[in-house]
Amino acid sequence: MSYDLIVIGTGPGGYVCAIRAAQLGLKVAVVEKRATHGGTCLNVGCIPSKALLHASELFEEAGHSFAKMGIGVSKPKLDLKTMLGFKDEAVDGNVKGVEFLLKKNKIDAVFGTAKISAPGKVDVAGNDGKQQTLETKSIVIATGSDVAKLRGIEIDEKRIISSTGALTLDKVPEKLLVIGAGVIGLELGSVWRRLGSEVVVVEFLDGILPGMDSEVRKQSQRLLEKQGMVFKLGSKVTAVDTSGKRLKASVEPAKGGAAETIEADVVLVSIGRVPYTEGLGLKEVGVALDERNRVKTDAHFATNVKGIYAIGDVITGPMLAHKAEDEGVAVAEILAGQAGHVNYDVIPAVVYTYPEIASVGKSEDELKAANVAFNVGKFPFTANGRAKANQQTEGFVKILADAKTDRVLGVHIVGSDAGNMIAEAAVAMEFSASAEDIARTCHAHPTLSEAVKEAALAVAKRAIHI
Repeated sequence: MSYDLIVIGTGPGGYVCAIRAAQLGLKVAVVEKRATHGGTCLNVGCIPSKALLHASELFEEAGHSFAKMGIGVSKPKLDLKTMLGFKDEAVDGNVKGVEFLLKKNKIDAVFGTAKISAPGKVDVAGNDGKQQTLETKSIVIATGSDVAKLRGIEIDEKRIISSTGALTLDKVPEKLLVIGAGVIGLELGSVWRRLGSEVVVVEFLDGILPGMDSEVRKQSQRLLEKQGMVFKLGSKVTAVDTSGKRLKASVEPAKGGAAETIEADVVLVSIGRVPYTEGLGLKEVGVALDERNRVKTDAHFATNVKGIYAIGDVITGPMLAHKAEDEGVAVAEILAGQAGHVNYDVIPAVVYTYPEIASVGKSEDELKAANVAFNVGKFPFTANGRAKANQQTEGFVKILADAKTDRVLGVHIVGSDAGNMIAEAAVAMEFSASAEDIARTCHAHPTLSEAVKEAALAVAKRAIHI
């Protein structure tokens, strides 16, 4: 079979790329090594983790908040097996949805491990043991990323687990030690904390959520500590002794010093992700990789080998599903002769803890480092009517605007439903809006999003409700 395009990997970047290319009239095939489509995101990442976050939040709310609202219920009882089934149902529905969309768009799906044997040729070792070679005009590598390993600590997905194992624990660990205070560690740590675990998070750097706005990081840490999570910052785990009934982790100061031992029932290794490029035959065909094994691409997602492109977690930039999706659409449009483009200055990021943490654009730290003059508008949810009514007053909205032009350069939200509210900021920034533009836009009352308007007003020091 000969195709216009073969996409390797059917995660969010890959399947979206394939669908957009098919919409534009290209003959498309996808190759997927899993038994199901959707990649890490739908199978063992975004979707199952959000299902558990949602369920665990409701579990905690029923146990602690219902009485305040006049809802009398007995103490909720955790049925972990059923909760995990709820999570699996979410995964199943989503992966079947992707399968339906690929069929609807007449995209051929081949299951097996892909290797690029030459430009325009993809060898597939089928999951059924059969070998075949597919020919194509263009190849898009969309193989995503894998769990980053910690030297000397072996993940068995039972006691020492990755994010994958954290989604399938058959009982709530009495004590969970999380290595890494990034997005994944905080989200999954918060799930098991709500379900009854004592959670300790060890982070090498001096704060949680590296790369995010400093004020957001500090406020978020305070809120998570208030909920019972314990943080050991500026520290590193050097070894985990698995010989006893309980795990014993050796924890040292990052800058050197005496080690201490922390006992735990389960250790979650969550130090980030690495691009999945092994076994694809990239070096053999001459595709250039950078020092972190990411595929090098130009502004049009093309590698140095004609006809081979790459998107998503295997190239530079934030490892986010929606970033990969936008790149998938862009490269499909480029291959169809259109002008595909991704605005990397407007890629929102969300941490689905409670409260949620969301940002888009530049942080104060980045603007100061670049010597950009800016004004700050900030509004707390304690002054928002809907937040007060819902007793969801933790957090704030912060808008950073250029001091000369008033153009919005960054928006940061800590609060309930921040992940949805950040979309308004992304749209505004995509159209180069000023803080004044947001402030002049009528927002429905009573809504949490009024806090965005008030923060925009606060840029010009004219917020109404503070």
